Amino acid sequence: MELLISFIVCFVAGIGAGLGTGFAGMSAAAAISPILITFLDIPPYEAVGIALASDVLASGVSAYTYGKNKNLDVKNGLVMMIMVLLFTMVGSYVSSLVPSNTMGNFSVFMTMLLGVKFIVKPVMTTKESMEALDAKKRITRSILCGMTIGFICGFVGAGGGMMMLLVLTTVLGYELKTAVGTSVFVMAFTAFTGAASHFAIGGMPDIWCLTICVLSTLLWARIAAKIANKANPLTLNRVVGVVLLLIGVAVFAVNLF
Repeated sequence: MELLISFIVCFVAGIGAGLGTGFAGMSAAAAISPILITFLDIPPYEAVGIALASDVLASGVSAYTYGKNKNLDVKNGLVMMIMVLLFTMVGSYVSSLVPSNTMGNFSVFMTMLLGVKFIVKPVMTTKESMEALDAKKRITRSILCGMTIGFICGFVGAGGGMMMLLVLTTVLGYELKTAVGTSVFVMAFTAFTGAASHFAIGGMPDIWCLTICVLSTLLWARIAAKIANKANPLTLNRVVGVVLLLIGVAVFAVNLF
């Protein structure tokens, strides 16, 4: 009975994480961690490790799907990824010096807000207008955005994919599909780094939960990414908005338990 309950909880968590990853480039941690902590009493550190491990393959297969459909900016994605990794460590260090609980719900709030934004004011930038931005300016902005995202992730402990989607569409002027594709590309590497460090420090988590979460997230991320790449921009904006809003509301509700 316990195994069945664990399976259902992990599979449902994987659905939320997979849809969030494939459609919106979100980190699996946004959906998986609070669900595992609340319904299976898994220690927070272990739950985050499972979420990050689930994110690796899901983000990887999503990035492959977006790249296959020419909706991925590898060059600027690599620049941003390096900055995110470096400044996540900086943010973590600063966070340890300045304890604060005031930003505990920051990621959830921003997820819901971003969801509303995509529904009310969709991103309709075209690839032509996106590519009109000077290459040097784009690299510079990628560096600055990567530093900002990394610091916030390290300080708050969450929100990397959501923050990346926000800055890619608003600051760098990416059209939505390329923004999501680039976001999951970066998240695949950052999630691997995070998962490896979690397992090295805290040991291997519950293998059953890890396996179900990884497979469920991978399955639904693959489905979502294939649908997203075939959707027209307006429909994708609406879907991304609804997914972000539902995940934000669900995580907020879970945190109330």
